[in-house]
Amino acid sequence: MIDIEFEVLATAAYKGERVAARRLAVRLNVSEAVALHQVLVQVAGAQGLPQLLAERDALRLRDEERRSARIAEKARLLAQRAARMQPAADGWRGWFDGSAHPNPGQIGIGALLCGPGGERVEISRRAGYGNSGEAEYLALTALLEAAGQLGATGLVVHGDSQVVVNDVNLSEQAVVAGRGAKGLEEHRQRVMALMAPLGAVSLRWVPRHRNGDADRLSQQAIDRTLAEYGFPPSRE
Repeated sequence: MIDIEFEVLATAAYKGERVAARRLAVRLNVSEAVALHQVLVQVAGAQGLPQLLAERDALRLRDEERRSARIAEKARLLAQRAARMQPAADGWRGWFDGSAHPNPGQIGIGALLCGPGGERVEISRRAGYGNSGEAEYLALTALLEAAGQLGATGLVVHGDSQVVVNDVNLSEQAVVAGRGAKGLEEHRQRVMALMAPLGAVSLRWVPRHRNGDADRLSQQAIDRTLAEYGFPPSRE
């Protein structure tokens, strides 16, 4: 009976009350159950211990309900986010990457476009001279041009350039306010013009290791350029 009572008391007691009970047990040479009972009786005061235990139990249940609700809401939001990140079964997917060697230097662009019917388009070519931001934009431009030619719909595009992804995803108000990437304004205008006839296009950032195909294609373009000039392949 004492063990059962102690379980009830221990569940209801706050941390400070448990500490006080242990100290009291040592001082009075009694069990912790007896000491905790005395501490909680004192805390309960005129309302009595049964009322205190009932109130603490109700508070604990409400806390558990709130915690369960938070967990459920977090799970719902994660599922919602995962659903947004998952392209539609009939949608197109694309990846792009641009490299400049050195920076600025010779540009190589790479892109991969995949369709719901098994379509697969790889792009790997040189794109003149410029910096890394221009290289990334030129790769995205080439991808969108290919998507337009194939009539791609529901397109989800991935790139590892936060500069370009963030720049394209800026609101028009932010662009007007001058918060766009400096020196890349014309590239952004070109990309927006290519996206317009494609309908809903989603542009998402991914880490470089998840952009392997596009990175490989851009490096192949760079390496072909370096080989023409007698230089060893890029080690980017």
